[in-house]
Amino acid sequence: MNGGGSPLLSVRAEARQLVAPDYAVVDGLIEHTASSKVEAVRSAAGSLDHLTAGLAALGAVPFDEGAGRRPLTWSAYSSATREELYHDQETMRMERTGLVIATVTLRVTVRDLDLLDDLAGVLAAQPGLNVHGVTWHVDWDNPAWPQVRAAAIGAAIGKARDYAAALGATVRQVEHIADVGLLGGDTAPYQPGLIVASRAYSAGGDQPGTPALTPVPQELIATIEARFRTTDVSLPNA
Repeated sequence: MNGGGSPLLSVRAEARQLVAPDYAVVDGLIEHTASSKVEAVRSAAGSLDHLTAGLAALGAVPFDEGAGRRPLTWSAYSSATREELYHDQETMRMERTGLVIATVTLRVTVRDLDLLDDLAGVLAAQPGLNVHGVTWHVDWDNPAWPQVRAAAIGAAIGKARDYAAALGATVRQVEHIADVGLLGGDTAPYQPGLIVASRAYSAGGDQPGTPALTPVPQELIATIEARFRTTDVSLPNA
């Protein structure tokens, strides 16, 4: 680097921070089996009415474009029926039982985490409901995001200073700060920040579909790329 100008250092750095979740999403399925389609659908609809009445008692409202960040919302976004089948050991084929299964897919979003215990009670009281899982989330505008992003920039500056010191130079100025991939030469998809979402499956309760609604801390990850210009470096000739 004799007379070639000051070096340009490119680094990648990340920072991580654990925060409390902002909300939980509960996904489940109401399922009823009956001798006819009409009866199965009626039973599933009755269970849905019973469940949503319990949710309404907690202040829940149906999820729609106007719900925003309400404390508790629910959505029954899919329903279906199918014939019940079983595997015949003699013919090794799937055979009809003559019964019909009706299902309703349900999602409950809770932002007021003080409602978790009461919500678990409402869900457990519905025998036709099977909860698939509970996921915990952090909002895009959580106050911790600026902190973790600032920490990533600090980590990048520290790394650049280490490299510069190894060259016998110092960092002179910042050329670029960017999210991963925006400085080019990276085939990884652009990810401005990551959240490690946690899923809690059913545990305990009176039936297999009773969920455990215990908040799980979420890890925010900010990863950046940066370029820094250093002071001039003079390396000995070979």
